[in-house]
Amino acid sequence: MTMAGEMSMIGSVILALFLAGYLGQQYLPPPKPKVIGLDLGTTFCSVGVFHPGTGDVEVIGDEEGRKSIPSAVSFTSTEVLAGHDGLDLADSNPENTIYDAKRFIGKIFEQELLEQESARYPFKVINNNGSAEFFVTTNQTFTVTPEFIGSRLLLKMRKMAERHLGVPIQRAVISVPAEFDERQRNYTIRAANLAGLDILRVINEPTAAAMAYGLHKVDVFNVLVVDLGGGTLDVSLLNKQGGMFLTRAMAGNNKLGGQDFSQRLLQYTMERVRQQYGIPPTLKEDIHHLRQAVEAAKLNLTLQPSADLRVPLHLEPQGDPKQPPQGPTKDPIIFQAVITRELFEELNADLFQKILVPVETVLAEGHLGKEEVDEIVLVGGSTRIPRIRKLISEYFGKEPNTSVDPDLAVVTGVAIQAGIMGGSWPLQVSAIEIPNRHLRKTIFN
Repeated sequence: MTMAGEMSMIGSVILALFLAGYLGQQYLPPPKPKVIGLDLGTTFCSVGVFHPGTGDVEVIGDEEGRKSIPSAVSFTSTEVLAGHDGLDLADSNPENTIYDAKRFIGKIFEQELLEQESARYPFKVINNNGSAEFFVTTNQTFTVTPEFIGSRLLLKMRKMAERHLGVPIQRAVISVPAEFDERQRNYTIRAANLAGLDILRVINEPTAAAMAYGLHKVDVFNVLVVDLGGGTLDVSLLNKQGGMFLTRAMAGNNKLGGQDFSQRLLQYTMERVRQQYGIPPTLKEDIHHLRQAVEAAKLNLTLQPSADLRVPLHLEPQGDPKQPPQGPTKDPIIFQAVITRELFEELNADLFQKILVPVETVLAEGHLGKEEVDEIVLVGGSTRIPRIRKLISEYFGKEPNTSVDPDLAVVTGVAIQAGIMGGSWPLQVSAIEIPNRHLRKTIFN
């Protein structure tokens, strides 16, 4: 065979290989993702995957299609329930329903500080050589660690992913708050290991959020991430150069979040009930129903100017203190009220204003003027509240980036990173974090 013939044959083989690859990409089912992305949040958590071939990120829902599950685990005499099933028992089984475990994971506590932290919870927190553990009493008494609670949530999300994808999952990327130290990161990895997962990378939540917004692929330098979830506020200033993110400053309030806004509304509603009927709601069942109604109203007020409350209550008469208690009224009364967005904003005006304190701190510590911030990224469901968005846009004189669902920003970024770690096609531009060992987070209360 001549040299020209050989070259022609080699060319044909290469062309055939390219054609096979192209047809394979077009018509063969893409490989299933083997690495999941996990956001283990204080109040809610989510799991996502990056789909090879399409380059899409999918956040996986539970049996009922809900994209986030509450970070709650409840212990009964027969089972351990995680997520929505766990939260459903929070009012009827409060001493054995553990939530906010992320606040305790991997931390070393002085006894006095642990007592202060645990005073606001209905479950019992004990000190085991400086580590927090939760005291559970069902048909037996035992203690569980924060990483065990985390593992039950991670196991539930792993099973959600396996059911949805139809393949076993053993590898994951997980996010943590930027201020987590080495010990807190290691204990988070330990929680994942207990759930049968091998963690390929730990990524900071603000960096994950910036990746979800595609900021690892565009020319920006200074990114401010405002993360306002159910229980905590975290503000981070990221500096991006090339494909690398450096966290320049962090500040926050670990006792400010959506739960506090709901609580203000609940207190107002309970007072309205007392004024209308002369009896404050004291029954667990009544308070549970009011809490659910108030939470739904808060969500509605994000989209609507007003929300209607309609709650059946079995009010317990106060009666004469010398007389035996009469028990709840047989027929429920129907408490009705209209909650306006203006009222909600008024009840929470001082709390909303507190959001700007850590924002000002990170800019001062990062030696940056507010006009030098290229992108303001919103994370966490509470950043949907119109007044909060307005507050931030007025402060900076420009609109924050709202192109990503704030509830799912972190899990989306973690899923992109999981796709990169899994070698997915087409390859995304990866972002590398530069660990900033000397960074300290400023906490406001």
